[in-house]
Amino acid sequence: MIDGDVLFFFEGRPKALALYDAFSDRVQAEFPDTKVKVQKSQISFSNRRMFACASLLPARPAGRRPKEYLTITFGLDHRLASPRIDAVSEPYPNRWIHHVLIASEEELDGELMGWIREAYHFSVTKR
Repeated sequence: MIDGDVLFFFEGRPKALALYDAFSDRVQAEFPDTKVKVQKSQISFSNRRMFACASLLPARPAGRRPKEYLTITFGLDHRLASPRIDAVSEPYPNRWIHHVLIASEEELDGELMGWIREAYHFSVTKR
């Protein structure tokens, strides 16, 4: 169920809202203890700590991104090597933040959800 804060976050972006809804449904189905927090620039998914977030922030140059998209961000203890990763940074030693831009529900596939699963388990073990 989509609440008012989520609707406000995606105001005027119906496709991004649909992508978020599909992503959120998958995350919450697999991890029912997930807490969701709508913030100014992102919607966070956390257990003990944040393990993923959804945003409208561009992770790809303007000429290379679709008109409507959703950026999924997650953290791992290692850097992923995949053409699907649009941006990556290491803000702390052995904490890698990955950004993946999605433009269709088909991109919410087993590979992406596997990375989210890994991020969920990594967040449980972080100090």
